[in-house]
Amino acid sequence: MSKHVAVLLGGRSPERDVSLVSGKKVIEALESQGYQVSAIDPQEADWMEQLKAAKSDVVFNALHGDWGEDGRVQGVLDYLGFAYTHSGVAASALAMDKQRAKAVLREAGIQCPEGQLISRFDAAREHVMAPPYVAKPNAQGSSVGVVIVPEGANRPPAILGSEDWPYDEEVLIERFIPGRELTVAVMGDRALTVTEIVPKTAFYDYDAKYAEGGSAHQLPADVPQAVFDQCMRDALTAHQALGCEGLTRSDFRYDPVTSGVWLLEINTQPGMTPTSLAPEQAAHCGVGFPDLVAWMVENAACPS
Repeated sequence: MSKHVAVLLGGRSPERDVSLVSGKKVIEALESQGYQVSAIDPQEADWMEQLKAAKSDVVFNALHGDWGEDGRVQGVLDYLGFAYTHSGVAASALAMDKQRAKAVLREAGIQCPEGQLISRFDAAREHVMAPPYVAKPNAQGSSVGVVIVPEGANRPPAILGSEDWPYDEEVLIERFIPGRELTVAVMGDRALTVTEIVPKTAFYDYDAKYAEGGSAHQLPADVPQAVFDQCMRDALTAHQALGCEGLTRSDFRYDPVTSGVWLLEINTQPGMTPTSLAPEQAAHCGVGFPDLVAWMVENAACPS
């Protein structure tokens, strides 16, 4: 058993607030399991010195969003020689790049929506595909910056060309898939179950993910067995095809009209908040939150 765990939380991304909540819950769970815990916020200039001084056995990476889950902090931890949770540099960077990840997933036989990366200014000037479609940053999580362009829209969203756009200069324009929102967590080499997410907002956006009561979760999802099995199979395939470690979560759309199942993206560092889906699925499968967090620490496989 690793006795001392450094928990990275907060950070510098737009998902900082979510990471602080995730990190707090992880710390509480680890302490309840008898671990010594050091909390370290990489927003602080001397965070690497804090980490080295802590001399922990393992690092629990509770960061979300760019820098925290896109391979960069993983590279720092590799360089410093710390074992850490979740996926390594290559898998983290690939999964965070939605367009490149989908290319790998399609090669693995998984159906993903077609899309293209273009300048946000070009995307704001005219429709680059017929609505309905989705415009979103290519390297953000938690539905940050996602814009749904509905059928019949005369113009693209003005925010894409605005000075107020805080994300990358390129955006991913992707076909909108109608239907029901499904998700599957993978724990090591095991797909856990399928959850249907019923958002109380217009779609499963940031508020639906993290605000209390923002969405309802049906667990397990009431879908045809063939759809359930395909989601389970595709989630595990995606986890393995990208070279992921530890806990991941794959998000799907199921269109009951066509019976199509589409993988939207894979998250290498699922939320660890009270409303988070992966811990909820683990609990459904008999792994409570403290045991899940302890498993992640004891199975920290990076660097390999």
